Parts: sequence; C-alpha cells; structure tokens
Amino acid sequence: MDGSAGGLSNTEAMNHDTPHPESSDDVSANRSFARRLPGIVRNLLGMPLLVIGLNGFLNFIPPPTTPMPGEVATFVGALVRSGYMMPLIGMTHLIVGALLLANRWVPLALLLLAPFLVNSLAFHVFLEHSGLPRRA
Repeated sequence: MDGSAGGLSNTEAMNHDTPHPESSDDVSANRSFARRLPGIVRNLLGMPLLVIGLNGFLNFIPPPTTPMPGEVATFVGALVRSGYMMPLIGMTHLIVGALLLANRWVPLALLLLAPFLVNSLAFHVFLEHSGLPRRA
C-alpha cells in the first residue's frame, strides 16, 4: 500500500478529514494582532519612560505633596545629594524610552531598563509598601 487514504495523498487526506471551525478571516485577524502586539507593548513601555526621562530635566510634572516616610526620604535624599544619580536615572529613562519608541536597539534598551525594574521592586518591598498588593 502506498500510504494514501482513498486515492488521496497524506496531505490531502489530512486536509479533507480535518474540520475547520475558524474561517480564514478569523485566523488572519488573530495573526495580524499577534504580529502587532510586540510593537504595541514596546510603545506603551517607551512613552512613559520618555516622558519621565524628560521630566527629570524639565520638571514639568509637579512632585507629590504628601510627605515621604523616614526611610524613603533618607534614600531619595541620598540619591539627590550624590549630585549625579538623579540626572543619570533621568538620562537612562530618556534614552531607553527613545530607543523603544524608535524600535532601535530594543534588546539593549531592555537591558538598560532591567536594573531600574529590580531596584523599583526592591524599593517597594523594603521601603515603601504602598505600591504592593495588600495581604488579606
């Protein structure tokens, strides 16, 4: 026997016997969205980083009016007093946001962003708990 089913080749038999619950329009729409999703996420991440980076130099977003807890004020004060850390953070956010929006060197941009994400998580875990989910 040649391995065919009822005179059809293996490929034709599989295509003939398999039901197609989705129309080709549904499949192409899903593929189109899946193709655009990385760009959407990249832009949604890049826009706030660019704005926050610009704010580090232009100060157009007013600072919060609520007082910071003691440890947080000490930590932020040390960053400000160093003289270089806040401009470095602002410049890094600005560069990463611009690279993500321009779709250039995206892996490098994400690599530059990683230490800020780790520090942000550690900041909220150890110093400022308001950004974390509450226990029941």
